Order: sequence, then C-alpha cells, then structure tokens
Amino acid sequence: MIRDTARFHKNHQYDVLIIGGGINGAAIAYLASVTGAKVALLEKDDFASGASSKSTKLLHGGIRYLENFEFDLVAESLKERFIQYKNAPHLVKILTFIIPVYKKDHRPLWMMKLGVWLYDFLSGNYSMGEHQYINPAQLISMVPQIRQQGLVGAVSYCDAQMNDARMCLENILMADSKGAHVANHVEVIDFLKDNGTCRGAVAKDVLTGGIFEVKAKTTIVTVGPWADILLHKDSVKNPSRLRSTKGVHVLYRGQICEKAFLLQSSSDKRIFFVIPFRGHSLIGTTDTDYEGSPDGVKAQPNDVDYLLKEASRVFPEVVFKKENIITIFAGVRPLVHEQGSPSKISRKHSIEKTFSGIWYVLGGKYTTYRAIAKECVQKILPTWSHKLPADVDYPLYGSGQVSTDIKQTALRFGLGTEVVSYLMDFYGSRYEDVLKLIDGDSSLRVKLCDCSLAIRAQVAYACKVEMARTFDDVYIRRLQLQYNDCSSGGCRESIEDVLKTYAV
Repeated sequence: MIRDTARFHKNHQYDVLIIGGGINGAAIAYLASVTGAKVALLEKDDFASGASSKSTKLLHGGIRYLENFEFDLVAESLKERFIQYKNAPHLVKILTFIIPVYKKDHRPLWMMKLGVWLYDFLSGNYSMGEHQYINPAQLISMVPQIRQQGLVGAVSYCDAQMNDARMCLENILMADSKGAHVANHVEVIDFLKDNGTCRGAVAKDVLTGGIFEVKAKTTIVTVGPWADILLHKDSVKNPSRLRSTKGVHVLYRGQICEKAFLLQSSSDKRIFFVIPFRGHSLIGTTDTDYEGSPDGVKAQPNDVDYLLKEASRVFPEVVFKKENIITIFAGVRPLVHEQGSPSKISRKHSIEKTFSGIWYVLGGKYTTYRAIAKECVQKILPTWSHKLPADVDYPLYGSGQVSTDIKQTALRFGLGTEVVSYLMDFYGSRYEDVLKLIDGDSSLRVKLCDCSLAIRAQVAYACKVEMARTFDDVYIRRLQLQYNDCSSGGCRESIEDVLKTYAV
C-alpha cells in the first residue's frame, strides 16, 4: 500500500469517504471498492488501533446473548463466523470451549445444556462442531487443576479464535487492491459543507502536519467509540448515541489449559473467558460503563483484581500473581445507547443518517462486521450494490491455498521449518511475499529476538506493503509482539534497527 496523502486532494471527488480504519470502516472500504466506486478511507491513528485490536480475539455467535433472547443476532453471528473461517483459515481457528457448572452458579446445568443445544441448532449449516455433555469425573480427568468442590457437570461447544488486528488490516489491504485510497495517521478535523450538506472533510496528516481537503459525494463515519465526538462536530444539535463500556483483558504467563473456558463470575453473575493464546492464557473481559475519552482508556487495578480473583475460583491450584502478567489491554465498546446493566446491552448495530447527510455506523460486534459492511454499502450506494459478491465469497488478503513444501522453502531462504510454518500461519498465501524480501537483503532472514519466531523481513514487509509508519504500528499491530514473554527487549531493538532502513 502506498501512503500518498497528496492524491486525496488531487482527486476531484470520491464517491465515498470513510472516516475510521477499524474493522467496520475497513470492510466497508473493501466492499464499496468491489462495486467500482471511488473510495477514500482515513484513520487518525493506525488501522485497528482502537477496539478492533483489543477484543477477546473470538469470532463467535455470542452464546450469552441467548439469555437476552437475541436469537437473530446469534444466528447471524454464527453464519458470519463460518464465512470468515472458510475464507481466511490462516486468521480463524476452531476452538473448543468448556463451561463448568457449580452448585451455586447463577446459571444451572440444565440452562447451559439447553444453551449449547440451541447454539448448535441456530448454527444450522454453519456448524463448526457439536456440543457435548461432560460429567464431573470426565472433566476432572481432562482438567485436573479445576476446582472439584461443588462441580455438578459441564458442557462443551465449538467457536472460533481469530487474529483481530490482522483481520482488519487484510480488509484494508483488499480495499487498496481494489482501488481504494487509504491512509493511516490522518485525522479529520472538520467537515466540508455546502448549505448544510456534507461534501467531504478537512484532514490533517498527523505525521507531517499538512492539512488538506477530501471531497466526496457521501461521507460515512465508522470511528467506533469516537462516534459521539464526530456527531457533535457535525452539529451541536445531534444527540449522543452511544453508551460506552470498557473491556479489560489480562494475558497471563503459561497455558492453564489447552481448552478454552467460559466461566461464570460469582460476584456479578457475568461470564468471562480463559482462553489459550499463543502459549499463554487470555483472561477477560470486564464490562463496565466508561465515560472518559476513548483515547485515554486504561485498565485499573480493580479490573485486574476482578479477573484474577474470578479465574482463581475455578482454578484454585493456579496461584495467580500479578508479576506473571505479560500484558494488559483495555478497549471501549461503542454500544448503541440503552438502559440496563452494561453486560445486558444489545450488541446490535445501527446505521443512521444525520441532517447533513453524513452516515454513522453505531454499535455492532466484531463477528458481524462483514454483514454490517454489506448493509452499509447497500444503503449508501444503492445503485452500485448489485455488484456486491455473494455472502460466502469474501476472500481476504492472505486467502488462498498454501501448498508449498515447507522443507524446500526453508532450505531456499536459509530458515528453520518452524519459522516458515509460522509465517504461513500468520500471512496465509502471502507468506512468500515476505520471504522474497530476503533475496534483496539477506540480513532480513535473521530472527528479531529469541522470544518469538518473527524475523526481520516482517518489519520490512510491514513498512513496504502494510503501511506501517511507527514503531507501535509494527510492534503492536503488524507483528503483535506485545503478547510474547520477552524479558530482554531484543525484539524492540531489532525493530528499531530495521526501521532505520525501511521506514518511509
């Protein structure tokens, strides 16, 4: 991808200007470009730098929404989960979840049995595996470290784990490949209006300070938890539409179990997950009201204490210590405003148009991003939408068969087979594009650090192809090395070194 801000104001007028480079904006840019429309997308930070990289890393139907009777949302999510799995298996993996049930739990065993049966029923032809009942003896045999006192049984079901930051990025890359003009680190500072009707935006290049105009027939705002800010910039008369909630996750050193767990909290009746993630355990999430700026969201000590305390209730043999936390991350959920406890608020989305003609995408859950994007394109480009592909046809940038012999590839580029396998899993069919950079610079085959299998070529690729411009762009979102248990800091030093040569 080329980051060329000059082309935005050189173009006379775009059909669609998308403000926000999270998962919804990325997918809308992709699908709108497929129709042949002239599309521009601007992101004030980096692609997926907000909530789109701070999820629980799941593509799931949302089994807990069944108790809210949101059967349509669950069914739609299960279909979308399947579509993503079939189109991007390098980013989406099937994962088995276990729900243990204890005597004093808020949700009894019969309810959980009914829940997983209904979950499978709603999946229909999009099932990824059948549910099972597990008696206490079986569960203790499978997971000896689980709390045995009061255990009455368990159920299991299948869902999917995904790479959230790269899924967003691959949608951006697809949009670019279809002709969209995209740029990160460009902030919209005002709207262009003609007699009250929006005709585009005034933008600022955060990296250079340059200010320019982007003209468009239609403007759509997909900024997640920042939507109310843009609504008020659009017009002071626009009411706030969001109820933001904070979600905190803890990545704990070591893998508690190879299976994922959905657990019931004893303190507030919520549910949360303990999930195997890159050799460690991802614990989350919290769900509390948040009224501050989305730019300043942080995990508080009580958030971490809550997660570790509730996890230790089910895994008493694991001594949870804060010094064993690898990283903590917090994100803001941009839910459509309604009354009730945060965890009961619907994850359904809304696509709304203001008096000035600006469209806003509000709410929604990550799993349904493609369906949201399709609906949005149908609304904003009604005469173009007949060119949209079939639902099941949604290839991402790394989609396609990976059939190269690992040993031969490793021999050709002077790498270990485990490195080649890791790159295939990370980039899908595009892994060879990363490796080919070694032909021009043999130093790129060197590993960044002993803490991971990542190599220097990935940093160069992030700069040359994936529009990485800052250290955080590479470290946090392109390579996601913050999830590694690194004590030496060697990966940071290596990235800085490669950036000296390849940063644009």
